[in-house]
Amino acid sequence: MKQLLIATKNANKLSEIKTLLGNDVQVESLLDYPNFAEIAETGTTFAENARLKAQSAIDFLQIPTLADDSGLSVDYLHGQPGVRSARYAGDHDDAANNAKLLAELGGVPLEKRTAHFSTTMVYLDPLKDQEIVVTGKLEGLISLVPQGHDGFGYDSLFYVPTLHKTLAELSLADKNKISHRGSALRQFVEEYNK
Repeated sequence: MKQLLIATKNANKLSEIKTLLGNDVQVESLLDYPNFAEIAETGTTFAENARLKAQSAIDFLQIPTLADDSGLSVDYLHGQPGVRSARYAGDHDDAANNAKLLAELGGVPLEKRTAHFSTTMVYLDPLKDQEIVVTGKLEGLISLVPQGHDGFGYDSLFYVPTLHKTLAELSLADKNKISHRGSALRQFVEEYNK
């Protein structure tokens, strides 16, 4: 795997993926292509959105591309925010999204705040006509108040009971060991190397 485009303009997500891939891969992202238009995430599933992102990048650049779509699903909210996680209260506005989530769960006790993070990654290689699709999941609870200062998105609200911490209280290395994205990426590397 010599060259790989990560179909994202999210610097935080890119940093996580680069850390997990290590130094053996030459990684670019859509941040390296400022003229690349925003991709409309019109899919109804994480897989559909990941495939849209990967195919859009392939159409433009014709290089092997890995795209993911991730989100938070809260059981009490019937799976919301789901595929709209980044746009729950405003377009990629983490503070507004977190505030809306806490408001929606106002008065709900911690034990009923079960949730999970999901990610689907789609890899497309136009040169080999290859496709790899993997998924990852992390179970947890939505805490009553934000805790921790690392991470992004809903990390300060996502409490991992086995660790007694939110994702925002973990180092990037510790987060990557258990995260939905880390799990999916390890599966991708295994599939790719078969």
